[in-house]
Amino acid sequence: MSLFKARDWWSTVLGEKEEFDQGCLCLADVDNTGNGQDKIIVGSFMGYLRIFNPHPVKTGDGAQAEDMLLEVHLRDPILQVEVGKFVSGTEMLHLAVLHSRKLCVYSVSGTLGNVEHGNQYQIKLMYEHNLQRTACNMTYGSFGGVKGRDLICIQSMDGMLMVFEQESYAFGRFLPGSLLPGPLAYSSRTDSFITVSSCRQVESYKYQVLAFATDADKRQETEQQKLGSGKRLVVDWTLNIGEQALDICIVSFNQSASSVFVLGERNFFCLKDNGQIRFMKKLDCSPSCFLPYCSVSEGTINTLIGNHNHMLHIYQDVTLKWATQLPHIPVAVRVGCLHDLKGVIVTLSDDGHLQCSYLGTDPSFFQAPKVESRELHYEELDIELKELQKIIKDVNKSQGIWPMTEREDDLKVSAMVSPKFDSVSQAADVEVGTDLVPSVTVKVTLQNRLALQKAKLSVYVQPPLVLTCDQFTFEFMAPEMSRTVAFSVYLKGSYTPSELEGNAVVSYSRPSGIPRVIQCKFRLPLKLICLPGQPSKTASHKLTIDTNKSPVSLLSLFPGFANQSEDDQVNVMGFRFLGGSRVTLLASKTSQRYRIQSEQFEDLWLITNELIIRLQEYFEKQGIKDFACSFSGSMPLQEYFELIDHHFELRINGEKLEELLSERAVQFRAIQRRLLTRFKDKTPAPLQHLDTLLDGTYKQVIALADAVEENQDSLFQSFTRLKSATHLVILLIGLWQKLSTDQIAILEAAFLPLQQDTQELGWEETVDAAISHLLKTCLSKSSKEQALNLSSQLNIPKDTSRLKKHITLLCDRLAKGGRLCLSTDAAAPQTMVMPGGCTTIPESDLEERSIEQDSTELFTNHKHLIVETPLPEVSPLQGVSE
Repeated sequence: MSLFKARDWWSTVLGEKEEFDQGCLCLADVDNTGNGQDKIIVGSFMGYLRIFNPHPVKTGDGAQAEDMLLEVHLRDPILQVEVGKFVSGTEMLHLAVLHSRKLCVYSVSGTLGNVEHGNQYQIKLMYEHNLQRTACNMTYGSFGGVKGRDLICIQSMDGMLMVFEQESYAFGRFLPGSLLPGPLAYSSRTDSFITVSSCRQVESYKYQVLAFATDADKRQETEQQKLGSGKRLVVDWTLNIGEQALDICIVSFNQSASSVFVLGERNFFCLKDNGQIRFMKKLDCSPSCFLPYCSVSEGTINTLIGNHNHMLHIYQDVTLKWATQLPHIPVAVRVGCLHDLKGVIVTLSDDGHLQCSYLGTDPSFFQAPKVESRELHYEELDIELKELQKIIKDVNKSQGIWPMTEREDDLKVSAMVSPKFDSVSQAADVEVGTDLVPSVTVKVTLQNRLALQKAKLSVYVQPPLVLTCDQFTFEFMAPEMSRTVAFSVYLKGSYTPSELEGNAVVSYSRPSGIPRVIQCKFRLPLKLICLPGQPSKTASHKLTIDTNKSPVSLLSLFPGFANQSEDDQVNVMGFRFLGGSRVTLLASKTSQRYRIQSEQFEDLWLITNELIIRLQEYFEKQGIKDFACSFSGSMPLQEYFELIDHHFELRINGEKLEELLSERAVQFRAIQRRLLTRFKDKTPAPLQHLDTLLDGTYKQVIALADAVEENQDSLFQSFTRLKSATHLVILLIGLWQKLSTDQIAILEAAFLPLQQDTQELGWEETVDAAISHLLKTCLSKSSKEQALNLSSQLNIPKDTSRLKKHITLLCDRLAKGGRLCLSTDAAAPQTMVMPGGCTTIPESDLEERSIEQDSTELFTNHKHLIVETPLPEVSPLQGVSE
């Protein structure tokens, strides 16, 4: 046994699937034997009332049949049980049972048995009160200073206190401003009720004030009563504790002093009679119940606090004196005298585990064996350490930290996109226009080799594409089991997504407890967001892609987009996105070139990428492996920079709007405070148009809030278009410089670091930091540049000039032979042999200007370049004119 476990003296489990709470446990000499021995009274929400008198033969024994004195089913749920002098004409103890709509008072008595089975106990109903309101909890005491009897106060769910003078109903009062009932206790020294309101403040009400206040039946006061009556219910004192309370207890040192203990969600407080804080203690764990009791040390109080970590802590004021572990989470704790054993701790859990325990330690007879000492040879240990480090380094280089095969064997994920659209489109709340929005079904299959628990599948697509369901949870998957889920994808917004690729991620834990994540990507069809369209003769933006193979008929590459009226035009094809923009694709009849043109620069990306993918698939089916694409034109940086400036302008506008909204909100609250002061004044002063100013400010706040939301929507769409243009620029750089897959991945990591754009961390400063890092490492000219450190804090820049200069410089470095890599060791020898040499990173604006002038000739405006170098032997719409 552990040294700090509670010593189990007696325990039992009550019923099956019954529920209990903090008011369901009580310890008292309920049968009035007079020998000072307490009985355990337990009531449950199922309506069962049980009374126990434990007599274990030895410590740790379970419950015997004779330990239960009484068990009776009262039918109604039992909210609370208390023992006191509740019957007039006698000072005998009686049992009060609180139901949701009834209060019953019973007498418990026992008769001597004539056989070996022992005594017999029964309860007798003395009286009951039917409640007009649903009860929450109750407290009792000698209200008003009465002698020899206890009165009962019941708090209803709507905040009404109902006082019963034993067999008769006295009065009922509503607590002012009550929203939800809180714990309730009675202080006999101050003759007041103490509770915690839904405003998270402790409130004290004098019994005399309650008794003489306006009756609850007359809650709807007239205007005359509000102004002239002196019988309104007034609180004695309040204290804001800033959290909800779980329980309240009153502990008295003597007749001259008492303390109010309040158990909160994170702290417990000790208050004086007047509401001042005597002390408080911040708890490390979430508490579940507590019980203060007088300490043997004069002037201090001990407190038992149970928490949700199965622990019972004993504090002396704020000092932790003992911590013991319980086998359950207690919801009620009491201390009593059972079987001549004083100070027995009785705990009850919400599922009916009742335990009587005591604090103490059992001696441990385990003696640790002696460890044989040996001399340490540090030279041998150094050699062994170096060998192990070498093995670890080789393993990391060869296969990474985690073996991939092991991950794949546990679970395999595959995704299949339906080749046809759904017969009934699942699109809902679309904002595309008059076009009918289709939806396509995607099926994801999970095949596991081992037993898995709580595997979670998350699916993500690029907005404005949306899913009918993006989260799936599998509580348990048996070995060699296959599970398939299906969902639909459709376009919701009026703009195009930055990618047609979706990602399905499965997170799970292996039987050993190691977490694993596996993902599977799937590609959505172009037809989901695009329709056949009429080719356009003019376009503002054009791109030319070169290939090393003969041109392929566009009808064979895009069979689903053939226009019936243009069947003879095999070298021209038009596309119309559901958002409304159009893209035209032309293929040269004689040369090995393709041209893509559109009115919007970012719309070129999806068609260009789809063209290259379909060309690669076409030639792979033909068995041709040396197919390659290239780009020999000018980099369209000017159009790209315009999208960056538009996105940055929306960010700056959003900051200004939020700042202006904050100022108007402060002004609105200031006007409210002034108006409230005027209204509270006994001699009201003129409003001086404050109401007009309040109305105008309110309208401004609403208008600014709408403007902020509109700007956020525009910013989101602008970021999506910027991502599309960024994908296109990366693709063109890769074709232009024939970059490898790893180098393109580095570019994507630098230019597309964020999935979402926020005011705190935006695209511009993040990309600028990443590109600066590349320029100072793998694309640097000297080791001096590599030693420069970047700023550790990212802030929104004043403008985009620095970012645009760095992007231009990056293309300049790549054009002069620079290559991208992550390892600085590999980058150093590579930069030594760059043809033409690379310019260093500018340390001043003058140097940046000179670099910008040098690179102007290389990166000209792409619009003029296309006009000067038309596609050989194909006019912009040669096929259409024929």
